[in-house]
Amino acid sequence: MTQITEQDQFIQLLEESARKHAHLCPRQVMGVRMGLYAGEILGLEVPQEDKRLFTFIESDGCFLDGVAVSTGCSAGRRTMQVIDYGKMAATFVDILTGQAIRISPHPEGRILCRDYAPLATDRWHTYLEGYKAMPIDKLFTLESVQLTVSLKAFLSRKNARAACEKCGEEIFNEREVQVDGAVLCRSCAGQGYYVSPILVFDPLLSQTKESNFHSFR
Repeated sequence: MTQITEQDQFIQLLEESARKHAHLCPRQVMGVRMGLYAGEILGLEVPQEDKRLFTFIESDGCFLDGVAVSTGCSAGRRTMQVIDYGKMAATFVDILTGQAIRISPHPEGRILCRDYAPLATDRWHTYLEGYKAMPIDKLFTLESVQLTVSLKAFLSRKNARAACEKCGEEIFNEREVQVDGAVLCRSCAGQGYYVSPILVFDPLLSQTKESNFHSFR
């Protein structure tokens, strides 16, 4: 049986990320290498098949696709949470041990990558090829961190469910809140990201129309 090399795995992960994103870009390369680096530092095999590694990722888009492919973490598997700081950085947590590390781009990475892509014809390709070839210590900075949020709260309990006493909708993963003793979803508790138009019946027009007023659940 032929053993896959680290370089072969890297290429395969880049190809998978490119398929998911419809193209390959520098931020995906950064994401793939960051995820592999996190696995190496934490001593975990990635991409994972279990759910031992959890990722707090600080932006979405291309970078996230790369990290997801290389770690096996995803929102669908409830092993990734976007904390949108608009940064190409992520904190990786070993759920079993609680060890957490944050990896971010090296402050001089964009300048240093020029030395590793001498044949690149423009800045974009310099980043694309440079990020593939750079030594890991020139591409990233690494620090041990302590979480200020509860990982247990993010993970919740299996089959945790509640019903909102105002809208009646079901709430999963202990995301309900209590207001004056009532169990509410976050939207009905005033923490929503949307508003619902009120439909008003106008007897003079004999039709229903949208009010200019909105209900903040």
